[in-house]
Amino acid sequence: MDTLILSRIQFATNISFHILFPSITIALCWFLLFFRYRFIKTRDPAWEEAYYFWTKIFALSFALGVVSGIVMSFQFGTNWPGFMEKAGNIAGPLLGYEVLTAFFLEASFLGIMLFGRGRVSERVHLAATALVALGTTMSAFWILSLNSWMQTPAGYEIVNGQFHATSWLAVVFNPSFPYRLTHKLLASTLTASFLIAGLSAWQLIKGSATAGTHKAMRAAIVAASIAMPLQFLAGDAHGLNTLEHQPAKIAAIEGIWHTEKGAPLTLFGWPDEATGTTRYAVQIPKMASLILAHDIDAELKGLNEFPNAHPPVAPVFWAFRIMVGVGSLMLLVAWFSAWRLWRQRRDTDRQIRLPKPLLYTLAAMTFSGWLATLSGWYVTEIGRQPFIVYGLLRTSDIASHIAPPMIAVTLTAYLLVYGLLLVTYVGVLKYMAEHPVTHPPYPGSGAELGKAGV
Repeated sequence: MDTLILSRIQFATNISFHILFPSITIALCWFLLFFRYRFIKTRDPAWEEAYYFWTKIFALSFALGVVSGIVMSFQFGTNWPGFMEKAGNIAGPLLGYEVLTAFFLEASFLGIMLFGRGRVSERVHLAATALVALGTTMSAFWILSLNSWMQTPAGYEIVNGQFHATSWLAVVFNPSFPYRLTHKLLASTLTASFLIAGLSAWQLIKGSATAGTHKAMRAAIVAASIAMPLQFLAGDAHGLNTLEHQPAKIAAIEGIWHTEKGAPLTLFGWPDEATGTTRYAVQIPKMASLILAHDIDAELKGLNEFPNAHPPVAPVFWAFRIMVGVGSLMLLVAWFSAWRLWRQRRDTDRQIRLPKPLLYTLAAMTFSGWLATLSGWYVTEIGRQPFIVYGLLRTSDIASHIAPPMIAVTLTAYLLVYGLLLVTYVGVLKYMAEHPVTHPPYPGSGAELGKAGV
């Protein structure tokens, strides 16, 4: 393996680990805001139990996301110095905006959110939770704005080999950004929903459930059942946008080797780049044109239209099918769980009573959002190759000249550390679910503290 391949694998390792945690925290904080609001409105202690249990998981996830994000940012200098040299005039400000508007907001109010219970009024505590939730979403806004610009560059000019912004509005709101931001926010909603539902199901199985478990699980199932069909709609809109701006990526996703009208949809197969065919293909005639262009006889460009400028087919082809398959399973499980809850709507104790097989299914799908997110991210990033800025700047032109053995050593270290952290994280969540800690109320209520001016 040469420097380019090893650098790509190392960056993929870092970003694959990092993206797991923002995928949770972006939406989880909005769940926390809902839990806190419901407690203030109803004074039901179950909502407060749900809030404080999931606040701890948010804090752990947030910490791992921040640390891994810092490590990832260093690789722009160590592995990809040419990127900031050529595109730094655009990438630098967008990353700076993320720090100024999102990270500072999160860092400023996270302490109040985590440790303000009984020390500030309930309104201040609620406001701090809302601002942290806003900060996580703003962080996604700026990061996806930069990444989307790399996918569909706009509002720029190239002077002496360097990108310069001619319109920051066009840079930020580039053609793919609205679709990708919507897709990511819904993905985070689903990731957090299945995490909450899965751990709650495990608590019910192990007999460690609290009153807050039932509240959190019900909210998560309802959120997932609503977000999943919206995600399919957002994915369809995103696909139309990708077909317009990145037809080579679509050709790789569908395994379309030659331009044709009324292209068939390949459900499964084995892409073979050496022969330019998909072996053992199971296809539905003309369905690809209907789904991708909403026209059964639409012409779809094949990979033959992009010699030396199309992504590797097999990883994109399979990653997309894993994403869709996991998403379809999530839809079925979410809707079936919601239907079972609807049947219990008249139960006065509001306790969740789901059949054991369904509880085990939800527990098994605790991290299904991670699998779908990673698969979708691989489709996006590998599908952009061989470019770092699509159609304008090749990945091979910005790589460092570090000796391959040096990168191999650090890559091995990253794999070992991240593997250990991931196993530890899952183990801690399992322990917390099986040994929940209840929070007795403070001597003074939030209202009394507020009147005292605290």
